[in-house]
Amino acid sequence: MKSSILSAAAFAALAVAVPTKNALLYVRQAVQGITDADILNYALTLEHLEDKFYREGLSNFTQSDFANAGFDATFYNNLKTVSSDETTHVSFLTAALKKAGATPVSECTYAFGVTDVKTFLATASILEGVGVTAYLGAAADIMSKTYLTAAGSILTVESRHSSYLRSNLKQSPFPSPFDVPLSLNEVFTLAAPFIKSCPSSDPKLPLKVRQTCKLYLPAFPTLTASPENPENITSGTKITLLTPGYTLKAADGHSPIFGAFITVTGPVFAEATPVDGGFSLTVPTAPEGTAPIAGQSYVVLTACNETVSDNTVAAGPAIVEIA
Repeated sequence: MKSSILSAAAFAALAVAVPTKNALLYVRQAVQGITDADILNYALTLEHLEDKFYREGLSNFTQSDFANAGFDATFYNNLKTVSSDETTHVSFLTAALKKAGATPVSECTYAFGVTDVKTFLATASILEGVGVTAYLGAAADIMSKTYLTAAGSILTVESRHSSYLRSNLKQSPFPSPFDVPLSLNEVFTLAAPFIKSCPSSDPKLPLKVRQTCKLYLPAFPTLTASPENPENITSGTKITLLTPGYTLKAADGHSPIFGAFITVTGPVFAEATPVDGGFSLTVPTAPEGTAPIAGQSYVVLTACNETVSDNTVAAGPAIVEIA
């Protein structure tokens, strides 16, 4: 197995996203040298993924398949509207990039791992949630007010898609008063496993994601929630996070590793204990007066328990649904 070695001191020295004392909001590290065209292509990459996901899924599964899975014609037709929205987002972002004189990225080749209506809808809900975090996290880097407004208008639609799917999957449609902003690299770590190859002519994005040999490789090592975790996870629940194919440890062999749950008011840390195949930790409670850890939540592993940035993330994010 591969081994990833961390140095807590080195990570702490590199951290640049430390919130100021008494700050209400936690400002994530900005991507250096990123342009509005880069951000629009980042958004377009995700919209291509969603667009293809819905078109492929609705081609593979008929209205009868959805009915047999317990979903009525209204729901099926609303999914077709969601699919149309994603296609429109692709067209809009492509046109905006061309108008700005930039080259838009193309659709890639994907593998979604969907086998039936149930897995299709579960994946759809996750993708919509990730889409919300992506637009929210990128908003601070957009310089043009016009582009910011346009991105905001897509963000609100993605959020409605997410709420609609969650409600129909018997999950809370709005589990938290705040959504979670993720960095570009964190989002692509979640998206990369779906992307199998992309045209070599596509413009390169300023990400840690390694775009080599037409492949998208995650910026950070993959981290997943164990399928053996309890079905109903709340603050105080002990969960396991898996590190498939690698072992994570501190450089000195004994310094602690932490799970950091990302929220808009700052990460909430819990010490992680090494177990076979990963780490176990207890889901923490967010401090009073800060954003709760609820709904589709994101946790990374780090050797630093003061801040989270692309320089301190050691693995993840993993997605954990918190009731």
